[in-house]
Amino acid sequence: MSALPAALPSIWVLTDGRVGHDHQALGVAEALGWPFAITRIAYGPLARLPNLLLGRSTRGLSAQTRGALAAPWPDLVIAAGRRTAPLARWLKRRNPGALLVQLMWPGSARDLDLIAVPEHDRVADRPGMIRTLGTPNRVTPARLAAAAARLAPRLEGLPRPRIACLVGGPRRRMPFMPRDAAALARRASRLAQTRGGSLLVTTSRRTGAACEEALARSLEAPHLLHRFGGGDGLYLAILGSADAVVVTADSASMCSEACGSGRPVFLDHAQNTGPSKLGGLHRRLEQLGYLRPLGAPWPATLPPPLNPAATVAEAIRGLLSAS
Repeated sequence: MSALPAALPSIWVLTDGRVGHDHQALGVAEALGWPFAITRIAYGPLARLPNLLLGRSTRGLSAQTRGALAAPWPDLVIAAGRRTAPLARWLKRRNPGALLVQLMWPGSARDLDLIAVPEHDRVADRPGMIRTLGTPNRVTPARLAAAAARLAPRLEGLPRPRIACLVGGPRRRMPFMPRDAAALARRASRLAQTRGGSLLVTTSRRTGAACEEALARSLEAPHLLHRFGGGDGLYLAILGSADAVVVTADSASMCSEACGSGRPVFLDHAQNTGPSKLGGLHRRLEQLGYLRPLGAPWPATLPPPLNPAATVAEAIRGLLSAS
């Protein structure tokens, strides 16, 4: 591990309510292990403009967000996604010595000290860019264990192995229909029944009511089914309680989180990712032993849990120790 800076930096994490983006930025900040402040962003109509026009400005922010920005300015800014970049650049004008860390390619490297993009994204290499296997996230052994402890009383009577089934939904050129949800339920049930275990199923924002109903009707193994929006946010608890994981193919974040759990992970290939970026991620994870097709044998050994947030955190430490 790189040497720590002589004094801990003041850290701002920019969040804008896009859950996937926010979890990337928060995951990296948490991996650093230092105190940080969360700066919540709301956008105004001008946020739709290209970053080339917004430049180093707060013009894309709501009036309330602009009014809440105040010194002392941060030494380190961690943000994810295109829309956060103009504010990060504006903050660097207030503190020219600030280190700007951007997760995901924002369209331009100007003013940014470190850009972290997943290997599967098709972005050309640039100075200051690093690549991660999978997307940074907040999955850690401690978070999984704490979440699992809260769920444990509800799982009494469900036989082990308990297999999490993380269900996504349709996305562009990747349909996911009720018949697909039903087929997934049957395939996951066969895996659980073959091992004498049970299923812990959770749906997501994209799953939709029709697919949830098809899942519920088609689950054949003993199970717990948590529907998205149920109010108690069981995603981490289910992942932490599982002895293995089945994951649909539509989400790089969900796949990365599953592979960060330290459990065997089985990919349901019903959604054909083909030569897409997602397909490239799946092939790479399969090559390294993190992922295997649903229906493949249970693995005898596993690689260390995937932790792209730690990769970015270590790069930040290196920049700070060199400055």
